[in-house]
Amino acid sequence: MHEVSLAGGILRIVEDAARRERFRRVTMLRLEAGRFAGVEVRALRFALQTLAPGTCLEGARIDIAEPPGRCWCMRCGGEVELAQRTDPCPGCGGHQLQPTGGTELRVVDMSVQD
Repeated sequence: MHEVSLAGGILRIVEDAARRERFRRVTMLRLEAGRFAGVEVRALRFALQTLAPGTCLEGARIDIAEPPGRCWCMRCGGEVELAQRTDPCPGCGGHQLQPTGGTELRVVDMSVQD
């Protein structure tokens, strides 16, 4: 379950920002975990909630968006959106696809309290 490790990294990012920007508490944390990022969103949310007590994330609302995967099809040259990495190109049915988006896990923003 690598989501615990990912949650720890996210917590470090938030705590570093809290020290740098001098805030005490996060009230809302928005993340993006692309469909191709290999992240189980429910497990990530659970891991963040488990690590939050005693940190600036304690009690924060955690929103995790799941942007779709995007690929460039080498066969037809189209940029396509896919639900799963193994899906064929909806335009030509080809499987020669290069991911161009939806592979990221990132902190989008957060609402904080001084």
